[in-house]
Amino acid sequence: MRLVLFDCDGTLVDTIAIIQESMARTFTRFGYPVPAIEKTRATVGLTLDVSISLLLGREGPDEECREMMAYYRSLFSEVRSDPAMQERLFEGIAPMLEQLFLQDDILIGAVTGKSRRGLDHMLDLHGYASKFVVSRTADDCPSKPHPAMVLECCVETGIEPAETMVIGDSVYDMQMSRSAGADAIGVSWGYGATTDLTTSGASAIAESPDDILKLVLKTIQ
Repeated sequence: MRLVLFDCDGTLVDTIAIIQESMARTFTRFGYPVPAIEKTRATVGLTLDVSISLLLGREGPDEECREMMAYYRSLFSEVRSDPAMQERLFEGIAPMLEQLFLQDDILIGAVTGKSRRGLDHMLDLHGYASKFVVSRTADDCPSKPHPAMVLECCVETGIEPAETMVIGDSVYDMQMSRSAGADAIGVSWGYGATTDLTTSGASAIAESPDDILKLVLKTIQ
């Protein structure tokens, strides 16, 4: 049995427009300049309070960062009600996942910097709520690259880290995976540079969702 854990933002779904719009409203509300989208993109994958602290140039989350995080989360329904702000799956993700769901010896899960509400919304939106059998979010564990998300998913499913694959688009995903003792696969269509993913420990880079399918199925043959 193998465990395959997916990052969400930048790996399964394209959410940079939603994230940037929410950041812009939050930073404006608290009297700070709106961060450039390139800077926002570089923090995707971290928990929200850590992302905000980095965008503010602070060493770590403080009370104001946590207040800004709460405000950002309060925008959840308002921002997502805009049709232009839907969480769309990247091209090829849906058929790739459907093939993985058919495999009896593979369990699928999520490890994400999203909130639990954000992850549940995404899974419900695309009909995957019952098919992702395990997940950890920013509400459950320390921020990536801490290995807790991966390790807790392994404990819950009874699958060892050595039999686990983490698929993501950020250096934080790769570092988290390696720290947990799992295999790390980077994707080329997300928000991180592939050279950085390789340097951070990716054993392979998927150029398309079909590459993910091939890499995963290869491990069970």
